[in-house]
Amino acid sequence: MKKTFEDSSKLPKDFEWSSTEIQQFQKDFLMWYQQEKRNLPWRINTDPYRVWISEIMLQQTRVDTVIDYYYRFMEKFPTIQALAEADQAELLKTWEGLGYYSRARNLQSAAQQIMAEFAGEMPQTAAEIVTLKGIGPYTTGAIASIAFNLPEPAIDGNVMRVVSRLFCLSEDISKPSSRKVFDEKMRLIISYEAPGDFNQALMDLGSAICTPKKPDCQSCPIQKYCRAYATQQQENFPVKSKKIKPKDVFLVAGIIENQAGEYLLAQRPAEGLIANMWTFPMIEVSQEFFKELQEKWQGPKANDKQLTLDLVAEESPAIFSNLPVVWQKRHFSEVTHVYSHLKWHVLPFYGRALKNFPMQGNEMWVNQEAFPDFVFPKVQHKLIESWKKS
Repeated sequence: MKKTFEDSSKLPKDFEWSSTEIQQFQKDFLMWYQQEKRNLPWRINTDPYRVWISEIMLQQTRVDTVIDYYYRFMEKFPTIQALAEADQAELLKTWEGLGYYSRARNLQSAAQQIMAEFAGEMPQTAAEIVTLKGIGPYTTGAIASIAFNLPEPAIDGNVMRVVSRLFCLSEDISKPSSRKVFDEKMRLIISYEAPGDFNQALMDLGSAICTPKKPDCQSCPIQKYCRAYATQQQENFPVKSKKIKPKDVFLVAGIIENQAGEYLLAQRPAEGLIANMWTFPMIEVSQEFFKELQEKWQGPKANDKQLTLDLVAEESPAIFSNLPVVWQKRHFSEVTHVYSHLKWHVLPFYGRALKNFPMQGNEMWVNQEAFPDFVFPKVQHKLIESWKKS
């Protein structure tokens, strides 16, 4: 039997709403959602595989960006089995540009886990769903509520913002310990009749109306229930401590071309950031050495006619002195890329190989036309663009 709050005695004594108010709130909110919900491809049905893939893609990524990737992904890997058996290089190539590539690897690991432990079918309880690789409490709640109609909260940043304003919660949303408070509140107000729609209504509201800055309270369907609006404190919620600044990492990249017009690519290690992906060779250096290279090797910019004249064999950036390469006298513009906890500063240099030289096991000469066959991280695309502009 589904749980409801028809009996107010079941509610916590300090809870602000009665069971009647909760029911009216749910009715108003779900009616708004049915009228205003976004037309998104993963909402065509509640197939758990479609829900799962879309929720993982939407992590740290805008909805507009995800749509095309979602279509391509579902075309290539239409089932859990297809995903489990996919070639990882093809999987990462399909994911290329979405970033946070560990999401794609975890998807495949979880698909293999489902094949081995759940007979190829998505598990149907929250306790089992959360055991899958790469699936945390939010994704568990989304799959459980949308695909299986279970009253499980799906608490992400949008939802925490809405709920914090709804009840003027002072808990810092950047602290993991605060999640328990939001979970408790959500379990008191979530619809047991349509939990999936309720969670998606919160997501849509937080995305389009209850925004971080200048929320559109006049368009809000639950304005009359919101304590922050009633006390004009919308801008004070949610409470969030300042984000830790990403650590700066300084690297030098070599865009090395051989006499056949091929470029040297290096594959990243199997573990760690952008694992198994391909880039121009890069090496980490100190900030001091990075600045020294910036200042010493910022010679006059070359155009096509001057390019050969702008190469010199007698000198080279010290970092590349062990290679039989003729280096351009200058570096390109600094390329930067921010990961969740790191900010990469990359100084790229162009050089031509004078002769063949021993390569590492993870290196390969590749013709430019074959670049689309390799899985490149975003930073590699930025390096290529910098090189082309130069």
